Amino acid sequence: MTTQPTLQHRVPAPRLRVSRLRRAVRSWQLYVLLLPAVLHVLLFKYWPMYGAQIAFRNYNPADGFAGSPWVGLDHFQRFVESFQFERLIVNTLSLNALGLLLAFPVPIVLALVVNQLQNERFKKFTQTVLYSPSFISVVVVVGMIHLLFSPRSGIVNNAIETFGGEPVFFMGSPEWFRPLYIGSDIWQNAGFSMIVYLAALTAIDPSLHEAARVDGAHKWQRIRHIDIPGILPVITILFILAIGNLFNLGFEKVLLMQTDLNLPTSEVIQTYVYKAGLQQAQFSYSAAIGLFNSLINLTLLLTFNWVARRANQSSLW
Repeated sequence: MTTQPTLQHRVPAPRLRVSRLRRAVRSWQLYVLLLPAVLHVLLFKYWPMYGAQIAFRNYNPADGFAGSPWVGLDHFQRFVESFQFERLIVNTLSLNALGLLLAFPVPIVLALVVNQLQNERFKKFTQTVLYSPSFISVVVVVGMIHLLFSPRSGIVNNAIETFGGEPVFFMGSPEWFRPLYIGSDIWQNAGFSMIVYLAALTAIDPSLHEAARVDGAHKWQRIRHIDIPGILPVITILFILAIGNLFNLGFEKVLLMQTDLNLPTSEVIQTYVYKAGLQQAQFSYSAAIGLFNSLINLTLLLTFNWVARRANQSSLW
């Protein structure tokens, strides 16, 4: 009994390569469209990795990357042993962990609520109202915070004085920095994140809800047993990505909200890198801190992705 020859036996490898080249030439328009994206990734994602070596050198712009003396892990050791290290880690981690704990569930809840609205016009209006703050720039949002919480003319302090209280200098109080940052971040970004979960909810088979109604399930039961399990893979993926950015913050917003009085809680790794690298010209030291921060984020991403995969949940790979 003879067996059919495989494709590799029927078509030699050089001829396969030629046929693939011919297909690429015939579809050259698609490759031209792809070229800008490839160049963007190469120039802005991979090429800057060459400059990461200054974290291991005493970088001098006059000598360049290769000419600057190699110092190994000296800058990393200097950062770990500095008096700022503990405060920066605690501030960055606490601000992001609290933000993740409080802000991550909000878009999910909003999506589940909006998905239950029956009136289509009201549903679209609600979606527009919820995600419109995400189109406001960070500078404008911080300006609004300064105006609303001003100790003299702010609406919040005016309300406090109306009820017999004393005005509070919110922007100059370290204990108020985190609530203001996290609260404004939820207001600005929760509605836009909600769209992802709404898209996932629309992919759920409507026959599941119809069958649940026939069996007498009310709205909360359908949400609990159909909607939430249906979007759980999306929740898992976004949670893993959020964990991978646990040590990354919105640098612009933190810097704009930062004052000399709230530095004990507002000084984070990103603002410290900016000050050390650009204001004090400590290029190698700031590069080492940034690389240290990226390695922590990468470790967290790999760890939680492994945990999700071991728990038979959706994962990035």
